[in-house]
Amino acid sequence: MSADLFLTVFVAGVAAGTVFLFAAVGEIITERAGVLNLGLEGMMLVGAVTGFLVNHQFRQLWLGVLAAVVAGGALGLLHALLVVSFRTNQVVTGLTLVIFAGGLSGYAGESVVGVAPPATFEPVAIPLLSAIPVLGRVFFRQNPLVYLSYGLVVATWFWLFKTRPGLNLRSVGESPETADAVGISVTRTRYAAVVAGGGFAGLAGAYLSLAQSPSWVPNMTAGRGWIAIALVIFATWSPVRAVFGAYVFGCVEALGFRLQAVGVDIPSFFVSMLPYLFTIVVLVVISRDTARRRLAAPASLGNAYVREER
Repeated sequence: MSADLFLTVFVAGVAAGTVFLFAAVGEIITERAGVLNLGLEGMMLVGAVTGFLVNHQFRQLWLGVLAAVVAGGALGLLHALLVVSFRTNQVVTGLTLVIFAGGLSGYAGESVVGVAPPATFEPVAIPLLSAIPVLGRVFFRQNPLVYLSYGLVVATWFWLFKTRPGLNLRSVGESPETADAVGISVTRTRYAAVVAGGGFAGLAGAYLSLAQSPSWVPNMTAGRGWIAIALVIFATWSPVRAVFGAYVFGCVEALGFRLQAVGVDIPSFFVSMLPYLFTIVVLVVISRDTARRRLAAPASLGNAYVREER
């Protein structure tokens, strides 16, 4: 393949990988607090349809993004209510939310299926930075939401690992009993983490319907939420490492279309299924307790906390 084709794939990979990055960063925040959110796919769908509907109604892109974040956070609040307060099974609850959100988003967006959006996020070149050879074209000629992802990754990493509230959140995910003993509210921390994770998932959905594929069709996330969950494990629960994984997945997604464009004789569906195969492998591996310990997964991930048991 030519150098120009590689460069084109990298440019498209950053754009396509941003949806994974938003969702994965939100999931990292949630899982660092000890809550497993398998409802990520559903929250992305609700964010996608909400953002598109608000943009369609008011012709305001950023208002659509804000509405998507709120919608994703609202579904995150429901998830937190069930798994933190009522201590329902986190796996079953997450899967139920995916089914519920899939139906809800399909119903809510029925009137705008196939409707062209009044406005979309278009690439904006950053002066000076966009002129840097190779890197400028790959990273600094993207749409504003991609630039937003750069800042959110850095801010999330700093908050998690360099601030006292971030330390408190991580301590809740590692040992809620110990955190409770020193006066940290496990319930409030987990609620905040799950709602924040839902907001990020809603933002990922808005990116999909307003920037990457400006439209609305039912189930348009097409499994990207599940890939984002696997990406969290691949990134060992670090927002910075999630950047590399997200862009790898994005490049793989973009590769199939680029190969067809240059006439390479390879079935596009084969290339498209590679991220999902990798997702299955990662989830199988992480299901083993020894693998989870080796990857430094939060010790209390997926476990409900009952104060009377400490």
